[in-house]
Amino acid sequence: MVRLMDETGFPQDNAAASGVTDASNHGAASQDGAYRVLARKYRPKTFEDLVGQEPMVQTLENAFHTGRIAQAWMLTGVRGVGKTTTARILARGLNYEVPGDADKPTVKLTQEGTHCRAIMEGRHVDVIEMDAASHTGINDIREIIDAARYRPATARYKVYIIDEVHMLSNAAFNGLLKTLEEPPQHVKFIFATTEIRKVPITVLSRCQRFDLRRIEQSKLIGLLRRISHAENITISDEALLLIARAGEGSARDSLSLLDQAMAHGGGAIEADDLRRMLGLADRARVIDLFHHIMAGRIEEALAELQAQYDVGADPAIVLTDLADFTHLVTRIKVAPKSADEASVTETERSRGQEFAEKLSVRLLSRAWQILLKGVQEVQSASKPLAAADMVLVRLAYAADLPDPGELMAQVKTGQNAHGGGAASSGSQAMPSGGGATAMAVGAPQTPYSGNSGPTMSAEAATGARPHLSAIQGGQPAIRPQAPAQPDAVQEISAFQLKSLQDCAALASEKRDIPMKVAIQRQMRLVKFEPGKIEIQPTEDAPADIAGEFGRKLTEWTGQRWFVIVSRTQGRPTIHEEQEANQQQLLSDAKSHPTVAALLSAFPGAKVVDVTVTVSDEDEAALADPMVADPLLSEALGDEDED
Repeated sequence: MVRLMDETGFPQDNAAASGVTDASNHGAASQDGAYRVLARKYRPKTFEDLVGQEPMVQTLENAFHTGRIAQAWMLTGVRGVGKTTTARILARGLNYEVPGDADKPTVKLTQEGTHCRAIMEGRHVDVIEMDAASHTGINDIREIIDAARYRPATARYKVYIIDEVHMLSNAAFNGLLKTLEEPPQHVKFIFATTEIRKVPITVLSRCQRFDLRRIEQSKLIGLLRRISHAENITISDEALLLIARAGEGSARDSLSLLDQAMAHGGGAIEADDLRRMLGLADRARVIDLFHHIMAGRIEEALAELQAQYDVGADPAIVLTDLADFTHLVTRIKVAPKSADEASVTETERSRGQEFAEKLSVRLLSRAWQILLKGVQEVQSASKPLAAADMVLVRLAYAADLPDPGELMAQVKTGQNAHGGGAASSGSQAMPSGGGATAMAVGAPQTPYSGNSGPTMSAEAATGARPHLSAIQGGQPAIRPQAPAQPDAVQEISAFQLKSLQDCAALASEKRDIPMKVAIQRQMRLVKFEPGKIEIQPTEDAPADIAGEFGRKLTEWTGQRWFVIVSRTQGRPTIHEEQEANQQQLLSDAKSHPTVAALLSAFPGAKVVDVTVTVSDEDEAALADPMVADPLLSEALGDEDED
């Protein structure tokens, strides 16, 4: 319920209040001829005038009725829901006095009292309003503390209204604590803030807190309609809905937009004019854009976005509207009664139900995430339209990709088909498998294409064009997969791997660096045979290192490998052998006469690395087995002599 007020903000007489004659004759001009914006002209003056704050009003009514009046209140909420206005109304209720009729605090402000007009106009001597954004210091709080000792001049209570209280400094908060906890009986505090988390808990614990809620769209629409009639303005229902949505639950924002629309429309407000003024796109065209994307018509989607941009739509707002419609479709899918809300138009209801039947929650959730991030990118981009195009393309190509759960199912399917790697102690072993091509999850479905969308085509299936309609009824469609191409590495036979060094080289070729490091640093070889390896893991090795190693080898070679964890002491790891060899080379280098002479000639010098180089002649000599193996050469020489 919203009661019409006169130019001073108080109820008109019965004749004027029942109609809009007085309001329409005076328009929005005040008594002195100055223009009064709608948010001030129709500011609520009683608790009944507050829109959407019924729980708070009920609590205050019971408190006043029983005499349980708190010493301080904390009002919090988003901008424009009426925090400061509620504080003034509360101060009016605390000091409500009508000679011979009312002499105690009440929420039933049926007529103008002795102090009402001065309080609502912010000029009462006993109701002190302070803006904490411009009075943040301890000195301002000291003035309040000093003045609180004196009784009110004319009213029942001395009321301090501190707006944006979170802006006070720490010293100011601390200075207020004692007075706030034990104020004189004649003093009340009312705080208002939009940043409740910035208020110290020591202050919150001394106040009764009221969270003023966003105003529902249906109530905002009713408020805007009554004020439009009072101002003798013709406005369509669709335009009212657009203003209420843009206001985002804030009465002040909605009334400011209505003020702007009245000036823009010149007495009549239509939805198309309002869209151009706000940079909005037609809701039906946004739904068409959503349809193009979900049906796989990316060219039509980009053309529709360009068309909306040409008529003045902001790309960021278009993506926001797409996200809103995605949210609506998701809500209709999981909670069908959401379609019956008053804020949902008939077009949104019918088409939203159609999409909800044909699109999966996974697809809608992915679209929501992409659009949510895309809006931020467009808002910060130097070319918003180009950024919005890229968001739509990204949404198109990501629409039929598997989600993480689906990928996990594919991995599990591949592992179950080929066995899983395992490790055991002693001489027991489990086969290690893997490397199979993951299979698609779910049964084939007819792709969603709306009324005229494309169906699954070979071109879409091969990825030449985005296939955005691959999900229908909550199941992913199986995409045809190209025949597996032979991999050169998969042709390696198990008999070609003869040592852990060969396995490490294969891991490097497969670009599996973690496995390569594990082979070199965390495995001590006990026994190596084709298809079977016995290792002793190091102390820092993972518990499943043997199973993972066997699975990788099976995947890379295409043959089954058994990797066994043995209790037998193994050889040093590859890394340990390399370190030992390097230390031996350093020791040999230091003992070389030339190096020793250099070290003595340059005090402080030291050998840090040794590199062994082989000449072409040495390579040719080493290629001869007799030269490469001196023992073999000596044995053969003895035979020749014999």
